[in-house]
Amino acid sequence: MTDRTAQESFLDDFARLSSFGATAGGGVERLAGSPEHAQLREWLAGRFVAHGFTAHFDAIGNLFGLAELVPGAPFVLFGSHTDSQPLAGRFDGAYGVLTALHAASRVVDDHRRAGSAPTYNIAIVDWFNEEGARFKPSMMGSGVFTGKLTLADALATRDPAGTSVASALRSTAMHGDFTSPPLAAYGEIHIEQGRSMDAAGVTIGAVDATWSAYKYEVVVHGEQGHTGSARMSDRRDALLGAAHLVTAVHDLIEHFEVDELHTSVGEFTVAPNSPVTIAREVRLLADLRAETTGLLDEAFAHLESRIAEIEQRTRTRIEIVSRSVWRSGPFLQGGIRLIERSAAAHGFSQGRVKTLAGHDATNMKDMIPTLLAFIPSVDGISHNEREFSTDADMLAGLSVFEDVVRELSTNGMPE
Repeated sequence: MTDRTAQESFLDDFARLSSFGATAGGGVERLAGSPEHAQLREWLAGRFVAHGFTAHFDAIGNLFGLAELVPGAPFVLFGSHTDSQPLAGRFDGAYGVLTALHAASRVVDDHRRAGSAPTYNIAIVDWFNEEGARFKPSMMGSGVFTGKLTLADALATRDPAGTSVASALRSTAMHGDFTSPPLAAYGEIHIEQGRSMDAAGVTIGAVDATWSAYKYEVVVHGEQGHTGSARMSDRRDALLGAAHLVTAVHDLIEHFEVDELHTSVGEFTVAPNSPVTIAREVRLLADLRAETTGLLDEAFAHLESRIAEIEQRTRTRIEIVSRSVWRSGPFLQGGIRLIERSAAAHGFSQGRVKTLAGHDATNMKDMIPTLLAFIPSVDGISHNEREFSTDADMLAGLSVFEDVVRELSTNGMPE
C-alpha cells in the first residue's frame, strides 16, 4: 500500500481505537464484555458499515463484517480480537482487527470501482474474549465458533464477581443470532509479542507453527485459623502450599534445555485474604508451554511428584479442577509462502517464526486453511502498557495483509 491518504486513515483509526479503555500509562484496559469493550465495538461496527460491510454479532459475541460481492459464494475471513488484559498494551489483537478491516476494504473498494468480483466473498471478525482475562478459557469466541467449546458452557462461564458471559453480553448489547456462511480460508496478522523479530531486524514474520500449551486451574485446600494462636505444627496454610507450588512450577525449567519450556502462574486468589487469618483456600492458574505436547507431558509428570511433596510438607491438599489444552501444529506451507512473496515484493525483511502465544488462528487452523503473519514487538514487550510496534512496521504489515486478502479472495489458500 503506497497511498498516503489510506495510510493516514489507518493510523487515525488506530489512534481512535486505542482511546477506548485508554490507561494513564499509554496502554488500554478492555476486559471482554466490559463497558469499554462494548464502546469500542459499537465504534468498530460503525467503521465496518462505513467501509461497506454489514455488521453482525453471533451468540457468543463475535463481531463480523461481511461484504458479499458474489451472492452465494463462500467467504474468506480475516481478523483478530479487541479485548485486552488489565493494564495492557494497545497493539495486541486490536492491530490485527483494524488491519483486516483496512486491507479488506481496500480490496472490496477496488472490485466495486472496477465492477469486478472476486471468487470468494470477504468478511472481517473481532473475536470475543481471546484473552481470557475476565472469563476463562481464553480464545473463547473462536473456540465456540470452531466447536472446541459448547455455546452453553461458554455462556454459563462466570467471572470472579459472579457475572456470566451471557449476562455480560446482554448488558452490553454484544450478542445476536448471526450464523456464519461457509468459509474457504482464514487469515490473521498480529504483533509478535516476543523479541525474536525485533532482535533480528525482521519486519514481516510468516508463522510456520504454534507451541503447545497446558493450562491448569488449581485449588490449594487448607484450613482457616488464627495467625497468632494456632500452633505452627497444627497449621494447614493454603497460602504456604500455594507459595511452594508457584516455585515448583517455575523450577520445572531446570529439567529441560534453556527456553525449551516456559512456565508461569498468572492468576492467584486467596480466601479469606484477611489479616490475622490463615488462608483456607488459594486458587491459581498454572501455565506450561513448549513446542510439543510430549515435553509438556514430561513437565507435568515432574509437577505431579512435586505436588505430592508439597501436600505432605504443608499439610494441604492440592486439586487440579480443570485443564485447557492447545496442541502444537504447523500452518500451511502455501500460506507461509504467500506472506513471504508479498514481503519480498514490497522489499520488507522477512523470516519464519513460531508463535509461543495463543491466537484465534490456533483454533481456526484446525477448521479451515489458515495463515498467520507477525510484525515486530519492540523489545518483545507485551501484556504491558509499554507494548509498542512502530508506525512503519504497522503499515508494512498492512501492505502485506492487503496482498493476503486479495490473493485469498481470488484464489483461496495457495497449495
